[in-house]
Amino acid sequence: MKMAADVLRGGGLLIYPTDSVYGLGCDLFNKNAVEKIYQNKGNDKRKLLSFICPDLQGISEYAYVSNSAYRIMRHLLPGPFTFILNATRQVPRILLEKRKTVGIRVPDNTVCQALLAEFGRPVISTSACLHDQDFLSDPDEIETTFAHLADLFLDTGPGSLEPSTIIDLTQEEPVLVRQGRGRL
Repeated sequence: MKMAADVLRGGGLLIYPTDSVYGLGCDLFNKNAVEKIYQNKGNDKRKLLSFICPDLQGISEYAYVSNSAYRIMRHLLPGPFTFILNATRQVPRILLEKRKTVGIRVPDNTVCQALLAEFGRPVISTSACLHDQDFLSDPDEIETTFAHLADLFLDTGPGSLEPSTIIDLTQEEPVLVRQGRGRL
C-alpha cells in the first residue's frame, strides 16, 4: 500500500478495487489530480465526484450528518453505499462546482481500508470507466483503458459490474437516487 499512497501523495491517479465497481481515485486535496480525473473521464465539473473515508468519524469532518442520517449510515456502513450529504468547508471547492453537497462512501473492502490507513486522507472515488463506457470489471480491459491515464492499478481480479447504491440524506427523508449493489 505504500506505493499506492506515494502515487496519491505525488498527485497521481490510482485504480483500486471497492466493494462495488473498480474506482479511479486521487488525493481529495490535490486540485491538479482532481482536474486530471475530470479530463480523463470526460466529465464536466457539475458531475458529482464522491470520495471514500475510512469510517463514519471521517465523514463528519467533510459533511453535516444529522442524527437520522447517522443512524441510517451506521446501519449500512461499511458497505456499497454512497451518501449525498451537505458539505462542510473542509471539502475542496473544485468538488463543489455550483452545489453544496458531496458524495461520501465507506467501502467494505480490505484494500480500500488499507489504502486509506496508509494514505491518511480521503481519496476521490469515481468508477474506473470513461464517460461513454459501461462499467468495467475485467482487469485486462481496465488496464488497457487506463494504461496511459492512471499511474497505478491495484488489480485484485475481476470486479463487480454493479455500482454503489446512492442515497441522498440532505433532506429530512432519505431519497434513493440510484439502486446499486447495496440493498436496503
